[in-house]
Amino acid sequence: MKNFKYIWLAGLLITALIVIVPLLLLVTPEAETADDPQSKLPDHPTHTDHTDLMNGPFETGSDVTKACLSCHKDAAHDLMQTTHWTWKAEPVSVMWSDEPVATGKANVLNNFCIGIQSNWTGCTKCHAGYGWSDANFDFSQEQNVDCLVCHEQTHTYVKDNSGIPFEEVDLVAVAQSVGLPTRQNCGYCHFNGGGGNAVKHGDMDESLYFPNEQIDVHMGRLDFQCIDCHRTEDHQIKGRSISVSVDTANQVQCVDCHEEDVHDDQRINEHVDTVACQTCHVPLGAVREPTKMEWDWSTAGQDREDNPHEYLKIKGSFIYESQFIPEYDWYNGSLDDRYLIGDTIDPTQTTVLNPPAGSIDDPTAKIWPFKIHQAKQIYDTVYNYLLQPKTVGEYWVNFDWDEAARLGSEAVGLEYSGKYDFAPTEMYWPLSHMVQPAANALQCNECHGENGRLDWEALGYYGDPMTWGGRDAD
Repeated sequence: MKNFKYIWLAGLLITALIVIVPLLLLVTPEAETADDPQSKLPDHPTHTDHTDLMNGPFETGSDVTKACLSCHKDAAHDLMQTTHWTWKAEPVSVMWSDEPVATGKANVLNNFCIGIQSNWTGCTKCHAGYGWSDANFDFSQEQNVDCLVCHEQTHTYVKDNSGIPFEEVDLVAVAQSVGLPTRQNCGYCHFNGGGGNAVKHGDMDESLYFPNEQIDVHMGRLDFQCIDCHRTEDHQIKGRSISVSVDTANQVQCVDCHEEDVHDDQRINEHVDTVACQTCHVPLGAVREPTKMEWDWSTAGQDREDNPHEYLKIKGSFIYESQFIPEYDWYNGSLDDRYLIGDTIDPTQTTVLNPPAGSIDDPTAKIWPFKIHQAKQIYDTVYNYLLQPKTVGEYWVNFDWDEAARLGSEAVGLEYSGKYDFAPTEMYWPLSHMVQPAANALQCNECHGENGRLDWEALGYYGDPMTWGGRDAD
């Protein structure tokens, strides 16, 4: 009987060695470094309740700023070093210009509201400051910084012309509510860029305030705030937009949190060298709210029935779409060019204001999804360059394009011939938000095969690379 007992114990030991040891061997350093994006998220500071710290009275937003600076002494100075304050980046060297280029909302044209110069009072409602009403705004005054627009949490804070808070705003209440920026703070401006909800971006709108995971898996399922990805140090917020930025600096990357070889299927991992994560994981733009795809300024001023998604007398005609299939192009994070004020155009051709840089021959480029916004905007028919019209005020009252072109040209120091027409333009907007759950990502046959959504020849391939070997077939 004792011998049987020992035999049984020996068998149990051998079984343990056979079963358990291999399992322990699986727990290798490689397994421990498996994709764990949650571990890469930033640690946010503990919030301090300001209810007893901000008692007022506050007559102006600047009064609140002065109270903030009594404790946060460097906050305004730090913010004033950022493009959220200057709306213009430092000059950078680019391949397409002999001189360094400094671009930003303050000095470039777009094909939405066109430009802020001469239109300061309306455009700077979204500036992180108070009182930017003309070209003489004093960027050196700390009391002009608006702390509340990024930090108040009542979500009753509304800015009027030149960024001045509406009189109805309870400045004491909003000052006492301050905390870390939320989606509502960031979205107040970014979801409403271009003059309204969902106008400008194809992947950002007010549905992201309280989304479910079918709108955005990060913000819905995981309750991410914008600052979880757009990380911030000394008020410098990581992120950029090719609507105004021309270089590769300050990018937010998926690999800030995710490993590059995150998929179980190695065939999918091999796509990462040439295909942006967004191409598969942002399969549609404007998931919930329709976004503006076309804007024709030439029809403005007509006495037609206003409809925000079709026509407004002050802005012209629009075409909106929801759940649109993106356009796809190579993109290496910078631009091939950027239309700058005074550049000549061929009005018979579409002028692309911000063509993304990259090609099949660029090892740093990947295939990205884009919203491409098309417009017709005013240009000078003698000098053949796009004009910066003064729309806020004069045009929106008098509906006189000649007056708007003259006043806007004076503001930017551009000659105006007195003759104008409207020319076609395009702008690229990469899609990075509204990331879908894995189950909704593009499947192989949605890009490859007879009915695939990618135009392989336009991307520089001989055809579908699944049939002949891929990018390096040469």
